Amino acid sequence: MIINRRKTRTVKIGKLLAGSGYPIYVQSMANRPASDIDACVQQAIEMQKNGCDIFRFAVPEKSAAKVFDAAKKAGVTMPLVADIHFDYKIALECADAGADKIRINPGNIGDESRIKEVVKACRRNDIPIRIGVNSGSLEKEILEKYGSPTPQALAESAMYHISLLEKFDFYDIIISIKASDPTDMIAANKILAKKCDYPLHIGVTEAGSEKSGTIKSAIGIGALLAEGIGDTVRVSLTDDPLKEIEAANNILKAVGYSKTGISLVSCPTCGRTAIDLISLVREFENRENEIKTQTKLTVALMGCIVNGPGEAREADIGIAGGKGEALLIKKGKVIKKIPEGKIIDTLINEINNM
Repeated sequence: MIINRRKTRTVKIGKLLAGSGYPIYVQSMANRPASDIDACVQQAIEMQKNGCDIFRFAVPEKSAAKVFDAAKKAGVTMPLVADIHFDYKIALECADAGADKIRINPGNIGDESRIKEVVKACRRNDIPIRIGVNSGSLEKEILEKYGSPTPQALAESAMYHISLLEKFDFYDIIISIKASDPTDMIAANKILAKKCDYPLHIGVTEAGSEKSGTIKSAIGIGALLAEGIGDTVRVSLTDDPLKEIEAANNILKAVGYSKTGISLVSCPTCGRTAIDLISLVREFENRENEIKTQTKLTVALMGCIVNGPGEAREADIGIAGGKGEALLIKKGKVIKKIPEGKIIDTLINEINNM
């Protein structure tokens, strides 16, 4: 299925261009203490190696702004974002210290003169501002109007913050509306998507553990991406940030947005299955790092001869299981039979030679 992306303006983030004409980027955030510059830098390096496109640091004090220069000197090339709350002077410090984007909630950093100073610093350094709106940080007036952080309230707050920046002729903006309820997050972003043409950063905030958070994020992020809404994503988990990257990339693959990587199709098994398909699928996933291809491929691992050959023919490459063996099928053609003990070795070798 071809998904028509929502049309947006383009915003430059470091060396990346974000918006509807460009890939959907995966973000995450450091969970090391901001005061431990070395630990933050090492985490950024590790995240970059594992597929993170944009990385954010919480900067609660001016001294923590040193992390941007330190990370870049250590070889971090992905864009780095400063997460700022309340103290606009920290935003000014980060803008001049090498941050590639400033994340603020304009409504909580003070009067318009302070917002104007942040805009000036970002314009001077040619960096964008990401407006972050969460269900827990709505303005008092908006909460009173709607009674609770409804999707309409969240979208109205975002538009208000946009107006604060546009007042000073600043349009290098990315918007983020997040809620811990996936349905509220979906509805709020749909409203906002119709009201502006800025790129949207999407995610379910405070989603929970790896297990529950991944499911909530897949629902919220996946539903929006399937409708063409979303230009950068974050899966927020109470866990190692590396798991956020893995989950986000899996969501992108499932929706069809990944430019590279393996999309796996496998049957749930039934009484007709004559090979140990569950173990084969587990082994294949554990060994995906051995696959060197940079193209996007669909790989089918099917357990029997009923639906297996048809599914494998629709994939770029795959196997259809028989008793103690499997057919290798590539681009719709049966290539050969493989003994059960050599299925994954053969499959990975064939993929690397495509």
